[in-house]
Amino acid sequence: MKLVTFAAGGATRIGAVLGEEVVAFQPALDALGGGSLPGTMRGLLAAGEAAMVQAARALAFAARPENAALRQPLGAVRLRAPLLPGKILGVGRNYADHATEVGGPKLAAPRIFLKPTSSVSGPGDTVRIPALVEKCDWEVELAVVIGKPARAVSEGEALDHVAGYTVLNDLTDRALQFDHPIGMTSFGKGLDGFCPMGPWIATAEEVGEPWALDLRCFVNDEEVQHGNTRDLIFPVATLIAWLSRYVTLEPGDVIATGTPAGVGHFRKPPRYLRPGDRLRLEVEKVGVLEHRMGGA
Repeated sequence: MKLVTFAAGGATRIGAVLGEEVVAFQPALDALGGGSLPGTMRGLLAAGEAAMVQAARALAFAARPENAALRQPLGAVRLRAPLLPGKILGVGRNYADHATEVGGPKLAAPRIFLKPTSSVSGPGDTVRIPALVEKCDWEVELAVVIGKPARAVSEGEALDHVAGYTVLNDLTDRALQFDHPIGMTSFGKGLDGFCPMGPWIATAEEVGEPWALDLRCFVNDEEVQHGNTRDLIFPVATLIAWLSRYVTLEPGDVIATGTPAGVGHFRKPPRYLRPGDRLRLEVEKVGVLEHRMGGA
């Protein structure tokens, strides 16, 4: 399934994409004969496998030809960020080519930073660049959405804890990250709206193994990044296992797995995002996320 959070008719609902249409789970479940599901995506994931089975039944029921009233055109709704995570854990310098362009010693363990939930924005949103920010940069990433609690899990069982994947732009103020006397990576990556994600959560069975997925980023239709998850220094299962040794990963938590080479800061000359820029971020088998940059 492709799980979505969307706004329509003055209400925000959770559901799934069905071709070029969208289905809200609860109305479909009501028409099917009852039962209830949580009203948020994070709540749905936390409710476990039984809730996901109910959601799949509701989607299959709405897909019947006679149940067209339960479906809406995608163009008639406003997709939001697919969920508001409990926590967002980012991984720095996790692609070999990006690690090379950044420089520094080879990492012996993942380099982790945090993004607050207030940084989350969604597909089609305009992310405003604060007046003091002059070095706003892009980073296309595969984001992992946790589906069931993970504490001290092995790499072999790590993917069993994944609900699905989404596309994430790890927007960063490079001045706060690199130019500030003490360096403030999490703060520079955690400004309002600086974590666009979406357009949906492609469930794990929809995507399959995340070992060789192409990633691309376009700024104003120009391709600026192209990488593949086969080049991750610490792959998805390794990240889940390593992180779960230190913190419990809960349903709805998000891991931003890193970005390939091609970010603006390390270009010659450097290039940064400006108000009016359009971004298109693609992850193979997951989806396409589009958003704009705006002024303060």
